[in-house]
Amino acid sequence: MSKDHQIAADSSNVSIDQKLIEEGTTQLNSEIEVLETWLHELDASDKDDSEIVAARKSYSDMLRSRKEMLSTLAKQAKLQAVAPH
Repeated sequence: MSKDHQIAADSSNVSIDQKLIEEGTTQLNSEIEVLETWLHELDASDKDDSEIVAARKSYSDMLRSRKEMLSTLAKQAKLQAVAPH
């Protein structure tokens, strides 16, 4: 592969990666919003109900995980933004 073709291939990979980052960010933000809504709804429920306590823990764990993934994705986006193209 010639150097020009390699540069073109690298450029297309960067734009695909950027698109995936943008799609992943949108998806994670959507999931975070849903989980926060569910947790808010559970706050109005019976706090002594074991199923509600279990659901709250599960949703809280999922929310924390999504926020960690979003943070990692944001760091990756910053790394790609400064990487030579």
